[in-house]
Amino acid sequence: MNRIFGSSSSKKPRPTLQDAISSTDTRIGSIEVKIKKLDGELARYKEQMARLRNGPGKNAIQERALRTLRQKRMYEAQLAQLTQQTFNMESAALATENLRNTMATVDAMQLANKEMRKQYGKIDIDKIENIHYDMEDLLEQANEIQETLGRSYAVPDEIDEADLQAELDALELDVEENGPSYLDDLNKVPDFVDEAPVELPEVPEQKEAVKTSA
Repeated sequence: MNRIFGSSSSKKPRPTLQDAISSTDTRIGSIEVKIKKLDGELARYKEQMARLRNGPGKNAIQERALRTLRQKRMYEAQLAQLTQQTFNMESAALATENLRNTMATVDAMQLANKEMRKQYGKIDIDKIENIHYDMEDLLEQANEIQETLGRSYAVPDEIDEADLQAELDALELDVEENGPSYLDDLNKVPDFVDEAPVELPEVPEQKEAVKTSA
């Protein structure tokens, strides 16, 4: 039965809001063309009435101009309604798009929060604190090892700064009274020499060579 009358069980998709906006824009364009055509007719009637004198001919043209003007006003009213409808539909479309973007943002945030909870669930705060404490102990042990390796065996652990200063003052006083001690050390004979050094005779100066006779 359905095949005979050509009906189909499949339903046509409902027009979207964007389809309605496009259809309304097409109607608006058609009405604007009609209004422009009527404006041309009114301009022609105005020229004709300006050339004619009062009488039946001029009255007939005035009647045509009035009908054209009424038709123009009707189209202008329709144009205003369609323009308002388009504005309302575009506002609704914009609100729908903003809502869609908002929902997408919310979904992304929920997914991110879920992933963050999953990652944070793998982290043990107590374990991190224990690692931190172990690191502090290791660094302290390393410092103790460095101090042990850098210990000096020739210098006493405790040195009296006052004794050092007194010894330094005594050295300076000795240098002022006796002069530098290193000069005496240079003139002193080494302990391993048994005999005094032998003084060598002075070498006479060479006389000038006698010139040979020519």
